[in-house]
Amino acid sequence: MTDFSDLMLDVAKVRSDFPILDREVHGKPLVYLDNAATCQTPRQVIEVFDDYYRRYNANIHRGLHTLSDEATSAFERSRDKVRAFINAREIREIIFTRGTTEAINLVANTWGRANLKAGDEVLVSQLEHHSNIVPWQLLAKEIGFTIKVIPVDERGVLDQAAYRDLFTERTRLVAVNHVSNAFGTVNPVSEMASVAHSHGALILVDGAQAAPHEQVDVVAMDADFYAFSGHKVYGPTGVGVLYGKAALLEAMPPWQGGGEMIKTVSFEAGSTFADIPHKFEAGTPAIAEVIALGSALDWVSGIGLPLIRAWEHRLTEHATKELSRIDGLRILGTAPGKAAVMSFVVEGAHSQDIGLLIDQLGVAIRTGHHCAQPLLAHFGVDATCRASFAAYNTPEEIDIFVESLERVIGMVR
Repeated sequence: MTDFSDLMLDVAKVRSDFPILDREVHGKPLVYLDNAATCQTPRQVIEVFDDYYRRYNANIHRGLHTLSDEATSAFERSRDKVRAFINAREIREIIFTRGTTEAINLVANTWGRANLKAGDEVLVSQLEHHSNIVPWQLLAKEIGFTIKVIPVDERGVLDQAAYRDLFTERTRLVAVNHVSNAFGTVNPVSEMASVAHSHGALILVDGAQAAPHEQVDVVAMDADFYAFSGHKVYGPTGVGVLYGKAALLEAMPPWQGGGEMIKTVSFEAGSTFADIPHKFEAGTPAIAEVIALGSALDWVSGIGLPLIRAWEHRLTEHATKELSRIDGLRILGTAPGKAAVMSFVVEGAHSQDIGLLIDQLGVAIRTGHHCAQPLLAHFGVDATCRASFAAYNTPEEIDIFVESLERVIGMVR
């Protein structure tokens, strides 16, 4: 058994914040190991919705009445909490979106459409989620720029020498994830940003999988754009964040049109647009979700990401050791210092069968291509099983998972 005794995380206290962890599935205690898809939500975040809709449900900004003023204040406090969480310089560099996918699409359709031309190049890594591939493919088909792929080695680590060799005078953007959702690889995004900037290119970092596990500092990283989702970081679904350097955001055209993102609208003179960040937040936003995201970041910060990271690292070590002794099981993604994601295949067993049967034993994992089809195809598979860990998981749950997996493998082989 991996030793957890030196870590100060009170996992029982952490788990007490999550009502869903008390439920049973198919008569078994729930062991939730699908955190890379969606983390569970602590009661402190759940309670935000009841409080908001009972006490100050109103549209934000411009309203002069008390409820609107209270909702606006809570909404903008969350924006400042996000700024502090990722150490952005200014609150106006924080844009609320529906999630990482929308944030990346926003950059593609504003900065990309305004700045990329036929013959230009965008570097995208082989580790990417589809949300950081498809928007660039759609735009490339329309504009005519080239997408070049940063390769990975047999461990699922990006080849940094190959990365540097891909740059030419036509390279305009690097789009790369901070942490791989399929393999857990932690990419050296600060070093990659430095290389990109030395070639006059920008870098967009998909931080969906990093925000719940890694201390994010967009200034130290020197990211031009950084995106993450609320539901990956113990918050609600339907809300995400795009960080962008202020000068870039100011120069970018708006994407969606409507209320809130304008200064003036006239049939005769046309429209003028609001200052950032509101230029990119058309219409009524997900007000309660944004406020709840701020509460989720408070919860994470209250424990401390370094402690969460250390706890999850021990869980990953323990799971790696236990899974490695199962005959015919192959772990994909063996990068050193990886985040809490275990992706594996089992000889003679289909991942979907494993996922369905292990659910009958109360264990929730993810199966499929994890929106990373190019990466899995590179490793010669079309699907894997993926177990991913969070602050509330325990070594005992890892043992239950491994024991359940062994039972299931015996059933399907």
